[in-house]
Amino acid sequence: MENSTELSEQELKTKKEEMFQFYKESMPYLEAQLDYETRLSEIDEMRLKRTHIQMQYAQIMTPPEEENMSAEGQMPDEMPKKRKLKTEA
Repeated sequence: MENSTELSEQELKTKKEEMFQFYKESMPYLEAQLDYETRLSEIDEMRLKRTHIQMQYAQIMTPPEEENMSAEGQMPDEMPKKRKLKTEA
């Protein structure tokens, strides 16, 4: 009994031709998908660049921390001196 998974040369040739035709007919869809994915990628790159520029601008516009600390007054490690009680003589 012959195995049903084995194909004759003619059947193999027919299957290859069907596969080739399928791939050939699919090309317009794949090209459209490639165009779509490429444009999405370009949009994401532009968003990333814009966000990066906004972050740089925000860092430039933020004053240095030393100015913030001096505006508040004392530095955290500069504690006021403790007062001593008067002793009676």
